[in-house]
Amino acid sequence: MNSAPSENDIQSELAQLDTLRDAIAKAIVGQDEVVEQLLIGLLASGHCLLEGVPGLGKTLLVRSLGQALDLPFRRIQFTPDLMPSDIIGTEILEEDHGTGHRSFKFQRGPVFTSLLLADELNRTPPKTQAALLEAMQERTVTYAGVTHALPSPFFVLATQNPIEQSGTYPLPEAQLDRFLLHVRVAYPTESEERDILIQTTGTHLAEVPRVMGGDAILALQARVREVHLGDELLDWIIRLVRATRPDDGAPAEVRAWVKWGAGPRAGQSLVLASKARALLHGRLAATREDVLALAAPVLRHRLMLSFTAEAEQKSTDDVIAALLRAVPLSPR
Repeated sequence: MNSAPSENDIQSELAQLDTLRDAIAKAIVGQDEVVEQLLIGLLASGHCLLEGVPGLGKTLLVRSLGQALDLPFRRIQFTPDLMPSDIIGTEILEEDHGTGHRSFKFQRGPVFTSLLLADELNRTPPKTQAALLEAMQERTVTYAGVTHALPSPFFVLATQNPIEQSGTYPLPEAQLDRFLLHVRVAYPTESEERDILIQTTGTHLAEVPRVMGGDAILALQARVREVHLGDELLDWIIRLVRATRPDDGAPAEVRAWVKWGAGPRAGQSLVLASKARALLHGRLAATREDVLALAAPVLRHRLMLSFTAEAEQKSTDDVIAALLRAVPLSPR
């Protein structure tokens, strides 16, 4: 029977997270909030959808994370002609030259990795999107009646370009719900952009040191589940998620701006993400600040806005801000 971890063991695990942040910062300038949210997704065993214009370092970020964790990294550029077999793999016919016997062998696709960058996921048809999202949810790939387990840990970072809609296939709401967080990548500040130019146009290229392996990540993912989240905080999360549904008890802004609200998976995601953020900040108990910091990334892709919201140019973030004002931690 395994003994309970000592305080020194826990502190050592938490110190690894600080080291991991520092290692990624050697290659990534700024974007602290984005890096934090990606690490939260990784620790909570979820996947992240990144939205940002090209050239903001999304590929470099995932590759740097893979180098720091010493995990295999693959990138798939999604295009309109991409097929499901290009992602999950296919069977090939092999012949034994000694016996002449022929047999089919499953050739694994790029989804069999630990860190996968699904670049411009909304540029491929729904059939191909569904193949990846099924693998994300089940952590397995089934082909010709045989189930193949994906590596562990398994983390998908999908990107979409918010400014181009022509020739794209928007992800259905049910598939968006499978992403733990919807992360928005903003432009860097002027000082950060200066540092980026200096770092990327000189003779010295930043090297990301390996700071931990896959086993350490799996241990931290298990530790996230042990982080304490009090009953008051849990009740607040439940009320927040339920308040996104436009029924009679919902805030006025929700009834006016939301067509469909978030389901129970949103509550699960907000609990796990809050626990992961607490651990990332060196705490073994989640707080109100963790929930506030993650309400938008967890909920923004799980709300379907009404025509009224579109007419008034309201975003899901506007709804979430109104929601947080209307649903306090302590009910009146």
